[in-house]
Amino acid sequence: MARLTSFLLLLSLICFVPLCLCDKSYGGKLFPGYYAHSCPQVNEIVRSVVAKAVARETRMAASLLRLHFHDCFVQGCDGSLLLDSSGRVATEKNSNPNSKSARGFDVVDQIKAELEKQCPGTVSCADVLTLAARDSSVLTGGPSWVVPLGRRDSRSASLSQSNNNIPAPNNTFQTILSKFNRQGLDITDLVALSGSHTIGFSRCTSFRQRLYNQSGNGSPDMTLEQSFAANLRQRCPKSGGDQILSVLDIISAASFDNSYFKNLIENKGLLNSDQVLFSSNEKSRELVKKYAEDQGEFFEQFAESMIKMGNISPLTGSSGEIRKNCRKINS
Repeated sequence: MARLTSFLLLLSLICFVPLCLCDKSYGGKLFPGYYAHSCPQVNEIVRSVVAKAVARETRMAASLLRLHFHDCFVQGCDGSLLLDSSGRVATEKNSNPNSKSARGFDVVDQIKAELEKQCPGTVSCADVLTLAARDSSVLTGGPSWVVPLGRRDSRSASLSQSNNNIPAPNNTFQTILSKFNRQGLDITDLVALSGSHTIGFSRCTSFRQRLYNQSGNGSPDMTLEQSFAANLRQRCPKSGGDQILSVLDIISAASFDNSYFKNLIENKGLLNSDQVLFSSNEKSRELVKKYAEDQGEFFEQFAESMIKMGNISPLTGSSGEIRKNCRKINS
């Protein structure tokens, strides 16, 4: 009997070890069950609010994914993008990548308000963004993943980092890759995460250069498929109309799938930053082909890369704070 008891104890310890290692692999203090006792309904609350927002406007899914991306590339995933300007904060919302285009802040406010009712002072705005991004993928047909949690919110923002760290639509491939590398992300992450452009829209001002003056010599981008370019010119004039929207994925703009990569192979990527993944680098070209052929492979890598991106320099422990209002630091 004693031997059986000892064996069962040993077996339980062996079974427990992978769980411990799993938590460590998520970055130490970030782990999926962080709110299991303090706010067990956090996933349900976030999913409910995001589902209603996406049902009202499918485009909101892309907007929430973009907020998470633009937050993590500046000071890490700390909710800094959500802060409005104040005496101590110069908001990142006014940076070139975010001004007149970043949206979804009202949805984050709704999620946070509901969480404050149920679990006051518990769930960070940074974690709200991370969960909302995952749910945005799922609600449009994309992959799901287990989100490591436990981020805290920054008490600062960085307008300069927002202007410099976030890849721009007209950046070269090498510039984009360098910006990803600085965040600890590699070429596979770059291609997979760019696949989020399978949903959503982009403004005329972000791709006009490709239509009329790609290299500063008054000529269009010749890598752009001609009939596609002609259709875009009808929507996006040489001047004016900066806010006119075009779909990022001409096949299925409202569905999270792998058609984005199929578009790149046909030279129908909307943004220069999209098309260079196929035209400018052999390794990224092979990844584009792989994801175009195998949606499951894309979904698996996208989920892995989203977890990796969500782990960029999180504030944990006693660092930062848990904001009561995502738009301002606690008094």
